[in-house]
Amino acid sequence: FLAMSLGYVSVFGINILGPGNAETAPAAKPEMYQLDIILKRGNNLAIRDRGGTSDPYVKFKISGKEVFRSKTINKNLNPVWDERVSLLVDNLREPLYIKVFDYDFGLQDDFMGSAYLYLESLEHQRTLDVTLDLEDPQHPDHNLGSLDLGVTLSPKEGVSREAHPSMRLSDVHRKAQLWRGIVSISLIEARDLRPMDANGLSDPYVKFRMGHQKYKSKKIPKTLNPQWREQFDFHLYEEHGGFIDITVWDKDAGKKDDFMGRCSIDLSQLSKEHTHKLDLPLDEGEGVLVLLVTLTGVAAVSISDLSVNMLDDPHERHQILQRYGILRSFHNLKDVGVVQVKVIRAEGLMAADVTGKSDPFCVVELSNDRLQTHTIYKNLNPEWNKVFTFNVKDIHSVLEVTVYDEDRDRSADFLGKVAIPLLNIQNGERKAYGLKSKELTGPTKGVIFLEIDVIFNAVKAGLRTLIPIEQKYIEDEPRVSKQLLLQNFNRVRRCILFLINVGCYVNSCFEWDSPQRSICAFLLFVLVVWNFELYMIPLALLLPLVWSYILIASGKDTRQDLQVMEDLLEDEDEDYDKDDKDPERKSFINKLYAIQDVCISVQNALDVVASYGERIKNTFNWTVPFLSWLAIAALCVTTILVYCIPLRYIILAWGVNKFTKKLRDPYTIDNNELLDFLSRVPSDVQVVQYRELKLDLSHSPNKRKKNNPG
Repeated sequence: FLAMSLGYVSVFGINILGPGNAETAPAAKPEMYQLDIILKRGNNLAIRDRGGTSDPYVKFKISGKEVFRSKTINKNLNPVWDERVSLLVDNLREPLYIKVFDYDFGLQDDFMGSAYLYLESLEHQRTLDVTLDLEDPQHPDHNLGSLDLGVTLSPKEGVSREAHPSMRLSDVHRKAQLWRGIVSISLIEARDLRPMDANGLSDPYVKFRMGHQKYKSKKIPKTLNPQWREQFDFHLYEEHGGFIDITVWDKDAGKKDDFMGRCSIDLSQLSKEHTHKLDLPLDEGEGVLVLLVTLTGVAAVSISDLSVNMLDDPHERHQILQRYGILRSFHNLKDVGVVQVKVIRAEGLMAADVTGKSDPFCVVELSNDRLQTHTIYKNLNPEWNKVFTFNVKDIHSVLEVTVYDEDRDRSADFLGKVAIPLLNIQNGERKAYGLKSKELTGPTKGVIFLEIDVIFNAVKAGLRTLIPIEQKYIEDEPRVSKQLLLQNFNRVRRCILFLINVGCYVNSCFEWDSPQRSICAFLLFVLVVWNFELYMIPLALLLPLVWSYILIASGKDTRQDLQVMEDLLEDEDEDYDKDDKDPERKSFINKLYAIQDVCISVQNALDVVASYGERIKNTFNWTVPFLSWLAIAALCVTTILVYCIPLRYIILAWGVNKFTKKLRDPYTIDNNELLDFLSRVPSDVQVVQYRELKLDLSHSPNKRKKNNPG
């Protein structure tokens, strides 16, 4: 029996290391089974890249539906994944279909082999080590390597599909965990990197990964000793630390980026509340990466029921108001405020299941902080009654509330979304928000009822506006979109036309089209030039801000109608099908690399130019009153300083500060306060995305309360 227990058993072409046939399956068939899989490693996988390697990832499918996709292991024919997934299955006759692909950025991924795991052959409630030989149905004689798995199949007695929530840890579920701390990484520099280009230099950038959290640094062109001075924050989920994987790449236009080396950080070896300077040598490459790593305590996030929340307690609310009072404006500048979100219910949601119902749950996001509700099964009018509390690090952040339909055997389906800037929130008001599409460009079916409170310190919020904005996790590589390219071009054209109109107006004064206007302009020009002082520059910028405020206060809103922008956005949705790719069509693919890189660069450049033009306009248009008041305060201070202090002293102080900054703090992170300020002002696209939809009065919570007095 012992020999049989340790021997190999071949079932349907699969080598299973496990017990023999001494034990028999239970006679009664349960309704559901839990399938726990550990994707361990690959062995001698197929070569698909020109460098003699591959970038493999694995897909699991049941009944034609994708239920799992692994991470991609770069440039490795013997990859180690060590990923776990739990699935609920109700039909053991349907095998698990496993496919391996080579990831190609922006192109069709190459097929590397497939195999079947026959669930009927698995023994119950025992972990089995499985080795699957990969095959290509079109070329069965090719040796494509193998996969090592750990598989456990357990019956779920008395559990039905409707009653049991999904066991699959999808990305949305993983991101919704409560984290135990923050890991702050400052990427300082690298030294003595390996030259990857023909000119003996490289264009290096760095990728960071910790679980589902990913960041990518900027590219530093033509250097082997780059200096980045960038900062990234990760959420720490593991109680005893974790690992951060770091890879360095050389950016190449027209082909795949070159791998330059890797290293990792074991957070369990670092003490908390202390900044560690790390010099990390690169494995599989040359050079050293210099980082500053700081571990801090638990962030102020929580989930509770509606009956238990801190802001409804007068004593706790008073303490929070004191914590963010004006007297504590310079204490812990990163702690700007707190926001409490009550997710009450939703009505009239889209039916995502064939039964005409949905299994909705709600994900609440603030910057990189994500929490979620439980799932309400078989309901289009769910009531969650949950309270979420977040720490506010930037008052210009946008609260995103997304409703999903949970699916047992695949990733969650999108039902609707709403984006609410924190500065637009009316404290304590229970409101119905119309759900929008995934791109926030148009309405979708259903409304969600929220009650939100924001408490923050205005001084801290103003100071934080002048530092770099927090980056979002990298989730998807940018894609070429003809519609988005055209949209960004039209946005730039609108900004250029505005400048042309201003120039035409000024030129009309020179041409004396209106004698009265030309005389006033001439007298103003003579007075300003004859009496010019430097303080008049910020004063001149103050005047249009004040004039726009007076017009808005008098009921004459001069802000441009955003209907044109809504028309630009309404057709933006594009469907990218990332299903299985045909591996045979690669004859013209290399020519697309250069085209894609150029198009993405132009597309992003147009977006940046258009966004900053619109943000400057929206600052003067009082689109965000807090920022306009902040601009007035800054311009007033600048006017007074320039008026009181001679220009030579100001320039001298600026120069001394610039020349001595590196000496005073070698690891300082450079920033531009003006650009950081403008990054908080919404562009016209964001204004449209954040604007609330007009709802039918029947959705009013007050009317609902009157109609339902009980």
